Amino acid sequence: MTTVIGVRFRNVGKIYYFSPGQLQIRTGQHVIVETARGIEYGYVVLGNREVDDSKVVQPLKTVIRMANEDDDRIETENKAKEKDAFKICQEKIRKHGLEMKLIDVEYTFDNNKILFYFTADGRIDFRELVKDLASVFRTRIELRQVGVRDETKIIGGVGICGRPLCCHTYLSEFIPVSIKMAKEQNLSLNPTKISGVCGRLMCCLKNEEETYEYLNSKMPGVGDAVTTDDGQKGEVHSVNVLRQTVKVRVVVDKDEIEIKEYKVDQLRFKPRRKKEKNQGEKNSQAQDAELKKLEALEKSEGKSKL
Repeated sequence: MTTVIGVRFRNVGKIYYFSPGQLQIRTGQHVIVETARGIEYGYVVLGNREVDDSKVVQPLKTVIRMANEDDDRIETENKAKEKDAFKICQEKIRKHGLEMKLIDVEYTFDNNKILFYFTADGRIDFRELVKDLASVFRTRIELRQVGVRDETKIIGGVGICGRPLCCHTYLSEFIPVSIKMAKEQNLSLNPTKISGVCGRLMCCLKNEEETYEYLNSKMPGVGDAVTTDDGQKGEVHSVNVLRQTVKVRVVVDKDEIEIKEYKVDQLRFKPRRKKEKNQGEKNSQAQDAELKKLEALEKSEGKSKL
């Protein structure tokens, strides 16, 4: 076991492990640590705790010191300078006529580097822009292109549920999301209904995926032939996954059909594994094309580095 603390450098960013050394550090405190970018000011989200050695990449950097009043002042000054740098960079972008959207600016704690985050539809030749910015700030300049998911995570907003976006409030890393999850939960496959503010599939599709997979594994599919516990044979009309009930279309007389509701444990049927392969064929060609675009965008963006 290794004693570590968890530190974040950005709002809802990734958590990085550091060794506390001889210090007793609590959640909510600020520390000064050394990272690949230099000396950084971080917020402690996990106090001293022991974790398995397999979860730690050795060697661990040790905390330099607890943040003092001077460090807090420098961090506050950096935040103020970031706002000024944002305005200057926007002016330079307009001057050079670049098709890019500036998202955020970040100063390293020691002011050795300024990072400018932006989005663009393709590759941007920003060499002249970097020269202009370097002449103004007299320090190292890094322009980092991010995807629309990262943009939404940085800026924030409100989802269609009426709550603040998950990625901006508690999701430190983006999780893989697929169209299959929406199908499993019997959601509308209209891209506008299952896409978030960023235009990609909603992250919350993952939240109940395991539950729906388990419940669906015990249910027949619509159109499947079933036999009820009272000996009647029929065809599944509809299912209620959460209540675990099935409406079955049964023939009462030769010309009379009745729809009855049964608990799933009152029915006998074949597993619905093969149903999955043919389910997508019911969608229109236009809808399938839209879904493929969404999936392609998901794969192209990959995992966020923020």
